[in-house]
Amino acid sequence: MIPAAGRGVRLGPGAPKALRALSGTPMLIHAVRAMAASRAVQLVVVVAPPDGAAEVKALLDAHALPERTDFLVVPGGESRQESVRRGLDALPPGHDIVLVHDAARPLVPVDTVDAVIEAVRDGAPAVVPALPLADTVKEVAPAGGPGEPEPVVATPERSRLRAVQTPQGFDRATLVRAHETVTGEVTDDASMVERLGLTVVTVPGHEEAFKVTRPLDLVLAEAVLARRRLNDGF
Repeated sequence: MIPAAGRGVRLGPGAPKALRALSGTPMLIHAVRAMAASRAVQLVVVVAPPDGAAEVKALLDAHALPERTDFLVVPGGESRQESVRRGLDALPPGHDIVLVHDAARPLVPVDTVDAVIEAVRDGAPAVVPALPLADTVKEVAPAGGPGEPEPVVATPERSRLRAVQTPQGFDRATLVRAHETVTGEVTDDASMVERLGLTVVTVPGHEEAFKVTRPLDLVLAEAVLARRRLNDGF
């Protein structure tokens, strides 16, 4: 499942990051292809803006996607959490493992997708790809005022910290229960499962699964795509 239903999502000029083009193709399409590249993925559900499902479906129809994978576009809600819940509601029976993937992570390698799926198959209720941190992290207190220095209050042990990526993988029943019982805003779906008291496990992430959020990220993503074209011979 790929939530892409943020407020104000519009196709065309000025589109938000999920629809920004990388090498002439919207990031959303790259993300869909990344999920469909796994032979274990049978269905990709794209959660569109509430009033933009037809536009997103036309976007998918206009790009070449693997024939062995089915695609479904559903209208989302006012929040990411509601959008994921609507995607779950639209999921047909028989799909017992659910991946939730950021459209703004268009370059996640298929090996990472497969590793997440395999860990759920092995019995984990929730799985996240994660990378060790390269930088030391500081916990700070609020600054005294705008522009003032922030006081450091703690330095967490870096060896125990991980930067979490997507796709996050779940046992379907567990994710449904999390969305039915956990209230309040959370940063990701795995956090909802944590609130149920269940164990979330990590698998190795990949440096190319970074989130495109800044202009520099677009430059890096274009460089990765250029290298892939060179290595793949097209």
